[in-house]
Amino acid sequence: MNITFLGAAREVTGSCYLIESADTRFLVDCGMVQGGREAPARNRKPFAFDPKSIDFVLLTHAHIDHSGLLPKLTRAGYQGPIYTTAATADLLHVMLPDSAHIQESDAKRAERRARKTRGKDTTLAPIYTMQDAQECLHEVHSIAYDQELTPHAGVRCRFRDAGHILGSAIIELWVTERSQTTKLVFSGDLGQPGRPILRDPTAIEEADILVIESTYGDRNHKDLATTREELIGLVEHTLERGNVIVPAFAVGRTQEVLYHLHRLARDGRLNDLKIFVDSPMATEATRITRQHLDLFDEAAKELSTWHAEGKNLPYLRFTASVDESKALNQIRSGAIIISASGMCDAGRIKHHLRHNLPRHECSVLITGFQATGTLGRRLVDGAKRVRILGEDIPVRAEIYTVGGLSAHADRRALLSWAGSFRKPPARTFVVHGEEAAALGLAEHLRAERGWTVTVPEPGQSVML
Repeated sequence: MNITFLGAAREVTGSCYLIESADTRFLVDCGMVQGGREAPARNRKPFAFDPKSIDFVLLTHAHIDHSGLLPKLTRAGYQGPIYTTAATADLLHVMLPDSAHIQESDAKRAERRARKTRGKDTTLAPIYTMQDAQECLHEVHSIAYDQELTPHAGVRCRFRDAGHILGSAIIELWVTERSQTTKLVFSGDLGQPGRPILRDPTAIEEADILVIESTYGDRNHKDLATTREELIGLVEHTLERGNVIVPAFAVGRTQEVLYHLHRLARDGRLNDLKIFVDSPMATEATRITRQHLDLFDEAAKELSTWHAEGKNLPYLRFTASVDESKALNQIRSGAIIISASGMCDAGRIKHHLRHNLPRHECSVLITGFQATGTLGRRLVDGAKRVRILGEDIPVRAEIYTVGGLSAHADRRALLSWAGSFRKPPARTFVVHGEEAAALGLAEHLRAERGWTVTVPEPGQSVML
């Protein structure tokens, strides 16, 4: 049996793993590369395998860096099933068409740019279309957490709660080859234990082969109490004179930021909040989140009950139209504007940054990981000027990074989850982390626990 690390090897985005046994070939995740100038070209490259030869796909969760190339896979000839959890399936029906719309729009924009600069007609096909996304969605099959599935002869699997975003899963796999069964575990993206809304990641006790993420494998988050105090401080400091701009992923991060703001309002720690969610996809994702109350932890269920009572709620508005979005840029102070994308590279957030970054009285709240090459990463790294929508924009607003709101497990949590295994896996592969983070986590597992650990190179194929 072989595993090939086609994406998220020594980087965070583009998760995709090809598993080949004597009897089957299948994928775990099929994600889009995000961040950096080379990302569009990398996403356009043909797959490193024949899509028609793949028997099935297992998907850990809905984030585009894990799911975003599934319509491209369909476009390239794949016609098999895509198995995932029920909540992830619901989210895909929002996220993949939205991604297809972006691909079509980007292709048209690039075509116009080519005509203008080269003076000739150039047809550039999108990576995939809305039709490709719809055809892909026809192949998505919902599987309940903890239910055993047999997607192919000789393969059993089970989705376990990963606590990262709604529907996120750890995947347990048993592959039988020549009468010998090997257990593989893919952590997917693991959530930080003790975070609100979702349950903690499920502990796994056994694996022959472990593939574990390492987004924050070299650092720890601040505790939740400290994080809330930071959030209170920056909101109170900013709103009297300016706006708080929050770039947030439409799925997961937006709902968690809303949770914290509503909880602080309920507890009397923040008053007279005016919150605007300016992302149609975040609006839909929030609606879907409310439909899966059974996946919430007890604290989130309690807050949901308070919200349903409608007493002393902060002002909250979900904007839909472009005109409503533009109107937000006329607000000079007192607004918390949450908008996608989370890494600031696309969507309505770019317009809000364009209007608020030059203002000393405003703040930008960074709540999640910012990949190398993204606008969000440049802001975190202290850029004094950035390019947005063709304009050179000075950065005068205060940039706050609140790591305690991250949906990813930190180093301490990753090691704690790995400590649930009753004995070390025969082999462990550290993925989904920038090189320093992946190597740091690998070294600790190797030196402190005696595990056999590899940090695979991009495209590396390993015989198991």
